[in-house]
Amino acid sequence: MSDSIAFQFMTEIGIIHQLGSTVMERSLTDGLTLPQFAVLNHLVRLGHQQTPVELARAMQVTKATMSSTLSRLERKGLVSSNPDPDDGRSRRIAISAKGRKVRDRAITAVASHIADIEQEIGIKALENGLPLLRRIRILLDRQRGVD
Repeated sequence: MSDSIAFQFMTEIGIIHQLGSTVMERSLTDGLTLPQFAVLNHLVRLGHQQTPVELARAMQVTKATMSSTLSRLERKGLVSSNPDPDDGRSRRIAISAKGRKVRDRAITAVASHIADIEQEIGIKALENGLPLLRRIRILLDRQRGVD
């Protein structure tokens, strides 16, 4: 019995994730870890503040793990934490101007690897692949109960 196409596809995505994570980890600047970069990148991508619980859910980590990551980011001045106006027990996390610059430097540091991908695969082929990847992400998010 051979593996289904969907399973083979997800296996390739998993391998790409592992290889890409290694490239990112080796390229990160400013003492940033991959989980810290992921939070900064998530905040930039969404363009709005989130609670620690929302961030933990999005990153699929425990609230305690996210609290630790956020504490480190806040000590570095990369995010700010403000009381949540809707829930006095919670707080809202926002990326700071410094956090945005550090995130942008990290992307610049990995740019040569990304350029290799663009050169080898082609920008048009990558653009054509994005809708499929987004549909899969949305489906997987929906299955775990995240919009």
